[in-house]
Amino acid sequence: MNIDFANLKHQYQLYKKDIDANIQAVLDKSNFIMGEEVSLLEENLQKFTGAKHAITCSNGTDALLLAMMAIDIQPDDEIITTPFSFIATAETIALMKAKPVFVDIEERTYNIDATKIEAAITNKTKAIMPVSLYGQPADIDTIQTIAKKYNLKVIIDGAQSFGSTYNGKTDSNLGDISTTSFFPAKPLGCYGDGGAVFTNNDVYAEKIKSMRLHGQNKRYHHQYIGMGGRLDTLQAAILLAKFPHYKQEIKNRQKIATLYKEMLNKEIIKPLIMQGRTSVWAQYTISIENRKELQQTLMEKKIPTAVHYPMPLHQQKCFSYLNYNENSFPIAEKSSKRVLSLPMNPFLSKDEISFITSNINLI
Repeated sequence: MNIDFANLKHQYQLYKKDIDANIQAVLDKSNFIMGEEVSLLEENLQKFTGAKHAITCSNGTDALLLAMMAIDIQPDDEIITTPFSFIATAETIALMKAKPVFVDIEERTYNIDATKIEAAITNKTKAIMPVSLYGQPADIDTIQTIAKKYNLKVIIDGAQSFGSTYNGKTDSNLGDISTTSFFPAKPLGCYGDGGAVFTNNDVYAEKIKSMRLHGQNKRYHHQYIGMGGRLDTLQAAILLAKFPHYKQEIKNRQKIATLYKEMLNKEIIKPLIMQGRTSVWAQYTISIENRKELQQTLMEKKIPTAVHYPMPLHQQKCFSYLNYNENSFPIAEKSSKRVLSLPMNPFLSKDEISFITSNINLI
């Protein structure tokens, strides 16, 4: 078998007619920046998430920056987050000249351990930024309770989890501000970079809309220091063509995750989805001691795998100034040595999953 990790080629062929037609429509109109497809996509995003405001932007990283700019994060402010995530989570905090303050993760969900957040709060703490890692929201109830107690803002980094739910609400409708990414390999991806910011706060929404356009409130009048953070019209058009299929794709991902769970040996440590939550399964990530050996075996069988993430953020050279030590966050450090992501996309067949799991079960 020749198994594709994300299978974007197959997805394009399935939706080719609509995608090509939408791209051609933009080309014909030649309105490449803030064309009507952008506002139409935002309307669809609002309906899907239930958030009052959905504001598209250039990528998931800029979505986080816009969120922090909206809540007026200042130099030396502190934001509590997880050390087990893609670099953008903490990188954006540092770009704002604020300080990322890390808290260890839960062993089975890989999300921030909400019970450890309160101990990390200081008089400089301004926000908590949980990540919905691998597609599942963190313990938002506990996080919101802490945030309310200390008058902190909550920014959800939902780059991997668009369409996931927490007690029936999408994780784009949690926190003061939520963000997502439309990077091609994400559950809902465009064909380049893209992202979105979600909020129910009218003031934040107006600031974000302005700041993604260099702080403009009208042409050549700049209310804020902003950025060039717009979503291209072409990317909006591509997302509009894919959007009608997304709910079914989430269901397919969830069925595939169930098959993985059923077919993998009991000895394999599988992802845990907490009660009241759903995952969109950006990744299906197991935990295993002999990761290198297993990866090699699967590679020989032409089964692709990936490691998300091989080094926690507090151990990255760029964050050495934070002065964390080895064993500062033992669960994150242990997880980074054991996690292995298996092929996950809406088009995996039962035979392919059987082939993957049977080879894993032999180890």
